[in-house]
Amino acid sequence: MSSSRARKALYFERMTTLLDSHETILVISIDNVGSFQMATIRKQLRPLKAQVLLGKNTLQRLVIAKYCEKHPDHPSAAISEKLVGNVGLVFVTSQLDKVRDVIKANVKAAPAKVGQVSESDVIIPPGPTGCDPGQTSWFQALNVPTKISKGSIEITSAVHLIKRGIKVGASEASLLQKLNILPFTYGVKFVSVYMNGSVFDAAVLDITEEQVKQKFLAGTRMVAALSLATGIPTRASLPHSIGNAVRSLLAVSAVTGIKFKQSKPWDALLA
Repeated sequence: MSSSRARKALYFERMTTLLDSHETILVISIDNVGSFQMATIRKQLRPLKAQVLLGKNTLQRLVIAKYCEKHPDHPSAAISEKLVGNVGLVFVTSQLDKVRDVIKANVKAAPAKVGQVSESDVIIPPGPTGCDPGQTSWFQALNVPTKISKGSIEITSAVHLIKRGIKVGASEASLLQKLNILPFTYGVKFVSVYMNGSVFDAAVLDITEEQVKQKFLAGTRMVAALSLATGIPTRASLPHSIGNAVRSLLAVSAVTGIKFKQSKPWDALLA
């Protein structure tokens, strides 16, 4: 067996084992992420028992296809359509939030490159530049307001140099380099999450328990309001229905003078 086939066989075996033993998988984008950066992430994920698996998309899709042939009801086939571009897989056993935090913490500042699409707005703050007055015309060409202070050029007000989603031009890249500004960051980005047979957008990783609680309570209030309005009792509206009924009985008791056991505390309070 050739070394290439041997490597593929080992890859097949490893990925199949990981699919067998993990129900949570993160699909990550690794554009512009260096090998040292990935090695650091792998090292920090070891205590959390999370494993990073990189490889060709075609090979990963082939492994999943073969795996689903042996396990026809296994939902991992949903991952295949996410394996597009420069992506990898992170197999997680537990502590998904900590795994996310480790990956998000490993970012690296990077300079702006000509032709690169800006991932965020780039704003140059006011202050000294350290450039000699002879370069004033160069700043003026970029519509950067300046003045001469203590023998050097000083930017007088903040400048919105590059807008998000716009390609970086040669002049903008040169200015940022001259000012020693690294406006962008490179790091692993989350694409999607495979969990217990379902694939979610990576945005679910940022949802907190408190947000889930508030969403649930808001939904419960809407169900209760709809039930009360339509007269159809539900578990959500039952406490409100009982409360309304008790208030009605107390109102009748106060008007008619008819007393009952449950009204005595309220009678004492009113007295």
